[in-house]
Amino acid sequence: MKKDHNLQNKKKLVWTTFLKDVFICSLGAYGGPEAHYGVFTDQMVVMKDYLNEEELVELIALCSILPGPTSTQTIVSIGYKMGGPLLALLTMLVWALPVLTVMTLLSFLYQFLSTMNLSQEGLRYIGPMAVGFIVVAAYRIGRKVVVDKITIALLLFGGITTYFIRDPWIFPLVLIIGGIASVVTSKEKDLWNRVTINPPWSYLIVFGFFAGGSILIAFVWDNHIISLFESFYRYGYLVFGGGQVVVPVMHSELVEVNRFMTNQEFLTGYGLVQGLPGPMFSFSAYAGGMAARGGSVLTQVLGSVAGGVGIFLPGLLLIYFIYPVWDSLKKIRGIKVSLKGINAVAGGLISVAAVILMQKSGFGLDNILVTLLTIGVLLTKKVPAPFLVLVVLVVGFLI
Repeated sequence: MKKDHNLQNKKKLVWTTFLKDVFICSLGAYGGPEAHYGVFTDQMVVMKDYLNEEELVELIALCSILPGPTSTQTIVSIGYKMGGPLLALLTMLVWALPVLTVMTLLSFLYQFLSTMNLSQEGLRYIGPMAVGFIVVAAYRIGRKVVVDKITIALLLFGGITTYFIRDPWIFPLVLIIGGIASVVTSKEKDLWNRVTINPPWSYLIVFGFFAGGSILIAFVWDNHIISLFESFYRYGYLVFGGGQVVVPVMHSELVEVNRFMTNQEFLTGYGLVQGLPGPMFSFSAYAGGMAARGGSVLTQVLGSVAGGVGIFLPGLLLIYFIYPVWDSLKKIRGIKVSLKGINAVAGGLISVAAVILMQKSGFGLDNILVTLLTIGVLLTKKVPAPFLVLVVLVVGFLI
């Protein structure tokens, strides 16, 4: 009995230590998935030896194949490896909850400025700065995914198609087409080699229940919070990559179609999240809160919760479903081949998002200058993103 008690205390101590390391990772995680992986390598591999570098690369590959927030799913997978589903859930909370809370508070920013009789013009350069972040993301992703004529064609296809068609349904469609095109044009043989897997189907059933159930409930019950949850849950399972990839999808539906917020308000939130550590998908808490404005404070907070929970939940359920059978699944070559086309199309989506958002921000000389300076600073990597955001905020309020 005493031995079992000691084992439980040891387990608790290990979990506490691990979660503290996850929190340390979240504090240093700026700049999207590519930058986050460097933090994971330093803290989880080099300093604490929770896994080796080869295992981390494999987990990154797994999460790149899955839809959802890639870096979040990667660190959740490490939590699953260390302690199963419960520790994976706690890892998600420690990693994402702090920045989700801050972004929820920032969804009240415009009301706060109005109450304090402060001009919203002070935020005017956050939008052009955010465009700079998206341009750099498009450049880096494009350089990574364009490897041959097929990927060039798919990038252009994704960009041109989504420039002229801005309806929400077009984004998952072009991504699926990109994956199919990559498989069809591949010269590799035996892409769909058979492997033996025994996945925990219950998690996939829950995943499908939320996907189908939220659509059905939103259709029969005119409830704004339910509709927001359905939208953000859909973003979570239809978007591959990091927070940059979800921007064009969100912008199209929340700003252009439903007009829940203005282009400036959207870009302000996206710009501010660049200055915060943690997953960029936390932008969903800001967007959900902004989309739920007009009622009580509680309603707006519920909108933020619907956005945050909705966008992270499918990625968590997919990790619960896939991770236990990853060793077998990664042997299916067709999955990796399709990802090449999906990523190329995603690069096109981000590139066009930068163009569209710049058009909506306006081509004033000061806006163009802020965007160009942001691009230059980010490419030189000499100024941390939080400092850049702070400088742009100060300049906006001073000028």
